[in-house]
Amino acid sequence: MTDQKTLDTAKVMVDFNQMKSFGQDPLVLERGVGVRVWDVFGKEYIDGLSGVFTVNLGHGMSQFADVAAEQMRTLSFSAPTMSTNPPAIKLAEYLCSLVPDQFNTVKFASGGSEANEFAIKMARQYHAQTGNPRKYKVISRWGSYHGSTGFAGAASAQPEWKSKYDPYPEGFIHVPRRTPEDIEEAIVGENAESIAAVIAEPVMLSAGVRVPDPDYFPKLREICDRHNVLLIFDEIITGFGRTGHIFAAEMFGVWPDILSCGKGISGGYAPLAAILIADKVANAFWGDPAQGIQFLSGHTYGGNPVSCAVGEAVVRYLVENDVVGNAQRVGNYLADGLRDLGERQPAISEVRGVGMMRCLAFHEPIGRAVYSACRRNGLLTRPAHDWIGVAPPLVTTEQEADEIIAIIEKSIPEALAG
Repeated sequence: MTDQKTLDTAKVMVDFNQMKSFGQDPLVLERGVGVRVWDVFGKEYIDGLSGVFTVNLGHGMSQFADVAAEQMRTLSFSAPTMSTNPPAIKLAEYLCSLVPDQFNTVKFASGGSEANEFAIKMARQYHAQTGNPRKYKVISRWGSYHGSTGFAGAASAQPEWKSKYDPYPEGFIHVPRRTPEDIEEAIVGENAESIAAVIAEPVMLSAGVRVPDPDYFPKLREICDRHNVLLIFDEIITGFGRTGHIFAAEMFGVWPDILSCGKGISGGYAPLAAILIADKVANAFWGDPAQGIQFLSGHTYGGNPVSCAVGEAVVRYLVENDVVGNAQRVGNYLADGLRDLGERQPAISEVRGVGMMRCLAFHEPIGRAVYSACRRNGLLTRPAHDWIGVAPPLVTTEQEADEIIAIIEKSIPEALAG
């Protein structure tokens, strides 16, 4: 166990946390096994958030450390500006085998924000290179979160997180999340000749785990096609089994023109993300150097051989060991238990979600108080104003789901009393 006295938490700026308050009650995690993690004081927690919707296969799987070590001994880095490497090629081939035939091109990044940044840039450049240079605007939905980099941040619609960085780049339009017709109204109202893309999370996590009606995305796909607008799916969170499907696109029978994915692609064992690009889009970037139509964006660790080797091992394990099926079965079991809890606990207004991606909404703004009580009682969740997110690793068992429910049931009265 690490001596907490030797750790100065003030030296680390933790994401989305006020440094002063974090330092007063820091969470410093030291190790993890399966669905559990331990802090530097030895306190045990169920990782009810999979790190941050990332550790799909659980913690401490040594075979992925072995894959990383072997690749490090072989080639730890290749310059993405002039080369690729066998692990990147093999992972790209495997990813393309998991999606419909129109996806044959992959571009790698090291995080979800980078992947969505690529997707937005690619949409704009695609239209410029296919005779529609005025198409540059991007539509997204209120409550969405697409990342923290420039374009990805501009596409996000979380005022609390964005206000410190205004003004963002122009050309980003936010609309209600109610119906696809809201998006079409924005396309027409802004002039369809100026709209490059619509970016959407199949399930909106930061808006409170909102699952759309089954016909939402089929209608949106038709609207985008009719107006020559690219459809981007942000599957950074929903990809690789979180919804009980490899990709959430399978739930709706609708595929985008660009699919962003990350987090679960490596199970948290290496920094990795990607965009899967439909041939319709990729073909616009295929040409001779003199044409100048190459995609002019990249990142130093994009396609890193260590990350890609780990990514292939993780995704193959996910597919070959019915992890996605377990996410659906145990996710439904967890949801049933949370709904039963809702009948016993009047503070709960609704249980939302799909697969291993659930939300407990409250009648009162007690979400953060419930999060704090859960943490004291040994469960990590996703805090919000009037809800908490519960998204444990996809390998969670029914017994572990019961433990999660029991801790939440104990924590809600404590939050209300506090």
